[in-house]
Amino acid sequence: MIFDKVIEKVTGKLEKMIIMGFKDDKEAESGTRSMVENTDNFFEAYINPESYKLDYKVKYDCSTAAAGSDGKQQRFYSIAPDELNFSFLFDDTGIIDGDLRNILKKPNSGVFEEVKKFRELLVKYSGDSHQPKSLVLVWGNLIFRGRVVALSIDYKLFNSNGEPIRAVANVKFVGSIEENKGEAKKKKSSPDLTHILQVKAGDTLPLMCKKVYGDPKYYLQVADVNGLGNFRRLEPGMELVFPPIDKTTN
Repeated sequence: MIFDKVIEKVTGKLEKMIIMGFKDDKEAESGTRSMVENTDNFFEAYINPESYKLDYKVKYDCSTAAAGSDGKQQRFYSIAPDELNFSFLFDDTGIIDGDLRNILKKPNSGVFEEVKKFRELLVKYSGDSHQPKSLVLVWGNLIFRGRVVALSIDYKLFNSNGEPIRAVANVKFVGSIEENKGEAKKKKSSPDLTHILQVKAGDTLPLMCKKVYGDPKYYLQVADVNGLGNFRRLEPGMELVFPPIDKTTN
């Protein structure tokens, strides 16, 4: 794997968690850019976190209900990008045995510069790509691609000069949507994703099904999903849900 080779070349080992920054999602997906050339583009954890949290969310649309219905039915809309939560420890107290940082520099000199480098890798706006870096986090069998949506830094201990010598950074990552799924979302004709379309003058349900599924015959299924008593009575401005259809069944 290209990421393993990059990490081994940078650190000589795979034990510590690594975060690598790329210009965009496409570059992060390919993993072909060497991170050795610019050390600002990768971060190695001081110590590995004790745990991490992965959140998976499914979105539903509750705005559509059958005529005369008192309640609103939940209808599948989309699967949200994965969310990953980590806490990173920065420590310059000298108590972490074998830490290269404490060997190369005088302990208690502060972690501010390390935290700053970490923060800039995760959230700094890039003038070249007009966005923060796309990140790849690698630790053991975990490979997570995405961006940071929240970062908080809690400074814990200070030296006699008031410099922080310990800090905990809490980070929330949101995963990148797969490129093929992203393209499918842009295509109104994709039958693999849920669409919500607004009825325009002259639209009919079979015609709208033809646009989404490539076949008008699914109009009865769509009418049932949207609770339409009469599928011929479509009013401009109405929003209709077009869910994924299994074309192998009638």
